[in-house]
Amino acid sequence: MDRVTKEQRSHIMSKIRGKNTKPESIMFEALETLGIEFEKHYKLLGNPDMVFPKQKIAVFIDGDFWHGWNYEKRKEKLPKYWVEKIKRNMRRDVRYRRQLKNEGWTVLRLWEHKILKRPESCITRIKKVIASMA
Repeated sequence: MDRVTKEQRSHIMSKIRGKNTKPESIMFEALETLGIEFEKHYKLLGNPDMVFPKQKIAVFIDGDFWHGWNYEKRKEKLPKYWVEKIKRNMRRDVRYRRQLKNEGWTVLRLWEHKILKRPESCITRIKKVIASMA
């Protein structure tokens, strides 16, 4: 059972940003500094955070909580409401990845904590995938 009313939950959720988050800003700035061209928030299934249209690469920057990083260890401590929400998100992520792959896209998913702690490793991963498509 959720501890807050539907109206309170709606208000709380409305404050959570889905675009231009800190991890996104870090990645956008780093790629722009390197002169790597990409498009932000491209209109594509799943609303990827970054897309490299020529190479058909879609990059999703996944929030640790919302997309289930370390979910198996954390789920026991979460209220049922959040367990169900995160499970739905994880299933949707798999479904979108499969569909995009079937349409010829390469999909990269980057975790929030990795970007915040080691953005250079995420940049290197993107650069390697771009190079492999050349």
